[in-house]
Amino acid sequence: MNQHTKDYILQMFRAVALVSGLVLLTVFWGCNDLRAQNRQKARYTICNPLDLDYRFCLDTPSRREAADPAVIVFKGEYYLFASKSGGYWHSPDLKQWKLIKTNDLPLEDYAPTAVVIGDTVLFMASTGKDGGKIYKTGNPQSGKWTVANPAFPISLVDPDLFLDDDNRLYLYYGCSNINPIFVVELDMKTLMPKAPAVSLINSDRSVNGWERSGEHNELPSRPWIEGAWMTKVKGKYYLQYACPETEFKSYSDGLYTGDSPVGPFHLAPNNPFSARQGGFIGSAGHSSTFQDKYGNYWRISTMTISVHHRYERRLGIFPAFFRSPDDAYTYTGYGDYPFFVPDSRISDPPDLATGWALLSYNKPVSVSSQIKGHEASLATDEDVRTYWSAATGSDKEWISMDLKARSRINAIQINFADHHAGIYGRKPNAAYDYLLEVSADNAHWKLINNTWLTALDNPHPYIELVKPVIARYVRIRNVSVPGGTFALWGLRIFGKPLQQLPKEKITFTAVRDSADRCRIRLNWPAAQSSAGYNIRYGIAPGKLYQNYQVNGKNGAEIGNLNSKQSYYFTVERFNENGIVKSGHVVFIK
Repeated sequence: MNQHTKDYILQMFRAVALVSGLVLLTVFWGCNDLRAQNRQKARYTICNPLDLDYRFCLDTPSRREAADPAVIVFKGEYYLFASKSGGYWHSPDLKQWKLIKTNDLPLEDYAPTAVVIGDTVLFMASTGKDGGKIYKTGNPQSGKWTVANPAFPISLVDPDLFLDDDNRLYLYYGCSNINPIFVVELDMKTLMPKAPAVSLINSDRSVNGWERSGEHNELPSRPWIEGAWMTKVKGKYYLQYACPETEFKSYSDGLYTGDSPVGPFHLAPNNPFSARQGGFIGSAGHSSTFQDKYGNYWRISTMTISVHHRYERRLGIFPAFFRSPDDAYTYTGYGDYPFFVPDSRISDPPDLATGWALLSYNKPVSVSSQIKGHEASLATDEDVRTYWSAATGSDKEWISMDLKARSRINAIQINFADHHAGIYGRKPNAAYDYLLEVSADNAHWKLINNTWLTALDNPHPYIELVKPVIARYVRIRNVSVPGGTFALWGLRIFGKPLQQLPKEKITFTAVRDSADRCRIRLNWPAAQSSAGYNIRYGIAPGKLYQNYQVNGKNGAEIGNLNSKQSYYFTVERFNENGIVKSGHVVFIK
């Protein structure tokens, strides 16, 4: 028995010395795991990237991946399909996801799609040069599927199966920096094309800044137009598509609208439809749209890490709103902060807000060890593309954070970096095992979460505390990792502030590039009490739907504008005490 396990047992016996043996045994076996208690909460939170058991890829280098997601609702359960995942997931509540393994589906093919037709689910993924297959099941929870069409004739990438309310079935597809997005109607009985495919949309990077390649939409190369998804709301058709390339934080979704599933389609005034280029983890592209059990719309998206490999990706979920073709958007502001999963119909993004602030940005940390290039400070810099790594993966490794003041902690997200993991595929019994503790004085520690019997192979565990704790220090003691070293992309602490917000608001300047109207530069005076800034902008003062989050800088250049549109901009500041809204709105013609 290692020393950390002995310490844990000792803490448990001290905590329950006056409790009956039955309660002692229950606590001893890990029932203080707060994630188990969360299931009994009426209203709960989640945090991006989603807390899933992302699979290690089968090829080198060793890294995890899930991307190009599709979610359906079938008989009261959510089903999530994603590229390169070795299975698919189901959930009753969008929080707890359970993996379903199957040998019946082509799980190594990219960009799966699924559609519900009555009591049946159809599944399809990207096909080879000779076409592919379409699969069906009446019980996706069983993992049992049969072939519905053994010889689909079209070679395609990034399919989307869409059932219209007149019971006609359409297939959208396309993934190219040359060719457009296509659609073809399928016969409901044979699942074969009824007519030749119709081309729909292609890129126009001279006007659509969000379609330009590069981390900041700065590259001249032709973008990839891909990942089509169709949603119908109140008789209108919303054609969503991804661009420019999956490894960039600029990876986003654009939107066209029309009155028919086969077009013609017109560019929506609010574009990009979903984008997230700042914050801890970026990208909100190649998404699927679905409705929850209360009728709320959600988009589950690809988010990028792209450190160990360009296709190192995760999944995130964001609320979407389809008020009209001229007023549709996905809300990604503070999109990697915790938010409530609703238990009723919502009307606006504030309905999901927790009021919690990020307490951990650039806070000092102490560690058991570190290696060159992955120093301790990188665990709190709010950048998923940097990480701290200990020298080993042993139970002697630890990390401790000083929040610099007593703070009310509501939730913690741990992001494991899998440094030199050396794992390929799903490793039996692989799990992150650790002790999570808090302290008021850095001497006396309280265990708030353990994984002794509940350890999972989830690299982004999100722990919402049933009861907030007041503490200054947060520590993780490693017990074991699936492979490699004990390493973190980020240790992120969220809670309600105990201090007052700074009162001063931000003034700023905004200058549009006269030679390239897709680009604009904003600057503001540095404020010592600010951790970062969130730029909100849009096509009308009441439609500031776009968000661009900046940490620790007093300016930003944005390159995803529509060159033909005018815009309104505002800048809000934030720190560990919350968000200061700005009343200063600038019009840019």
